[in-house]
Amino acid sequence: MIQIGLISDTHSYLNLQVLTTFKNCDEIWHAGDVGNIEVLDQLEGIKPLRAVFGNIDGQDIRSKLPETEIFTLEGVKVFLTHIGGTPPRYSKGILSKLKKEEPKLFICGHSHILKVMTDHNLNNMLYMNPGAAGHHGFHHMRTVLRFKLDKGKIFDLEVVELGKRGRN
Repeated sequence: MIQIGLISDTHSYLNLQVLTTFKNCDEIWHAGDVGNIEVLDQLEGIKPLRAVFGNIDGQDIRSKLPETEIFTLEGVKVFLTHIGGTPPRYSKGILSKLKKEEPKLFICGHSHILKVMTDHNLNNMLYMNPGAAGHHGFHHMRTVLRFKLDKGKIFDLEVVELGKRGRN
């Protein structure tokens, strides 16, 4: 069993509460729009990190991170990217990749809208967007997710609110 801390859209800001929230996680996954190398360094300093770059990320981050990560962990195939859309309206090119890869878990960021749902049209794939953890954007509440993976199952999903945007 492994516990995951999922974050996105930090936009160069990492609330110290994230470090506490993710302290018991085994890995941290960042779904893009990191903002700066310091955020990556802070997250990598506490736990193993899997991350993708987002549309606001500069060459410094793009040279360190891929656009997409596809991997299997604890029997769960994961597809992680920044711009993915939302079921059933996926971003251009994503639907064909999802059909080809057949992940059990599809994660993206970009919208700043926290959403978790099952796409029954894609083999009951679970879709997760953790919302946004940074100050930039139109979201009102900064959020992250925690969940567990074990033997092909995704469970114990928790939404953690980090406070209102614009406040520490």
